[in-house]
Amino acid sequence: MSDQTPSRVPALSRGVRMREDKARGGWVLLAPERVFKLDDIGRAVLEYTDGVRSEAEIIDLLAARYSADRAQIASDVAQFFDGLSQRRVLEFH
Repeated sequence: MSDQTPSRVPALSRGVRMREDKARGGWVLLAPERVFKLDDIGRAVLEYTDGVRSEAEIIDLLAARYSADRAQIASDVAQFFDGLSQRRVLEFH
């Protein structure tokens, strides 16, 4: 988990948006010249990723929504965000 802090605020990078893709039967991230298919968990995480909420706030919302272990969610969300950041479709403020 590179430079993870509870206060980092994730946001989709400029030109990237989440959309329903009826042809693929799910949700995708659309980026310039790239498409990333999202599973239900990825979509749930990105529903809260608005460029305003901190990573910690997103984790809290997901833990409450799914009545799940916060530590496990924190680890999974950090990995998810770091992977999207490496692909340059998410950035931190």
